[in-house]
Amino acid sequence: MPYTPIVATLGYVLSPDRRRVLMIHRNARPGDQHLGKYNGLGGKIERDEDVVAGMRREIREEAGIECDSLRLRGTVSWPGFGRNGEDWLGFVFVIDAWHGTPLTANPEGTLEWVEADRVLELPLWEGDRQFLPLVFDDDPRAFHGVMPYRNGAMQSWSYSRV
Repeated sequence: MPYTPIVATLGYVLSPDRRRVLMIHRNARPGDQHLGKYNGLGGKIERDEDVVAGMRREIREEAGIECDSLRLRGTVSWPGFGRNGEDWLGFVFVIDAWHGTPLTANPEGTLEWVEADRVLELPLWEGDRQFLPLVFDDDPRAFHGVMPYRNGAMQSWSYSRV
C-alpha cells in the first residue's frame, strides 16, 4: 500500500538571544486533539507550495512574524497520528532569525516564550520528548525519524542522521 501522508511543517522560533522558544499553548478550541499541550508552530503544506514556503506562511499566520533565516533540522513520519488514524509527514525547522512583533495568541491558543532548556518540562505529546532534543542539539546533521501511533499513543521511535 502506498504511503500517502498529510505533509506538514513544524517550526521552533528562537528568541534573538537563542535562549527562548516561541511555543503555542493549545488552549483555545474545545475538541482540539492537541488541547492543553504545547507545540511548535506549523501546519499542512498547501498544494502549490514547497515546504519552506509552507513554513514561512504558517509562521506568518500563527505568530505574525516573517522568517529571515530557517534551518531544516529533520523530518518525522507519524503513521497513524491523525484523529482518524491518518498518516503525517512533518518537516521540522528552527527559525533562527525573524522580524516583526510576535502575536500573543491566535485561534489555536496562547503564544508563549519558553526557556529552551525547560521545553521538555511542558505538557507535550509524549513523542515530542523523543525528537525535540535532536531539534535543539549541536549536531549539524538532519535527523529523519519514524514514530508510529496507534489509538493516540506513540508505539515506537527510531531515527537516522545524515
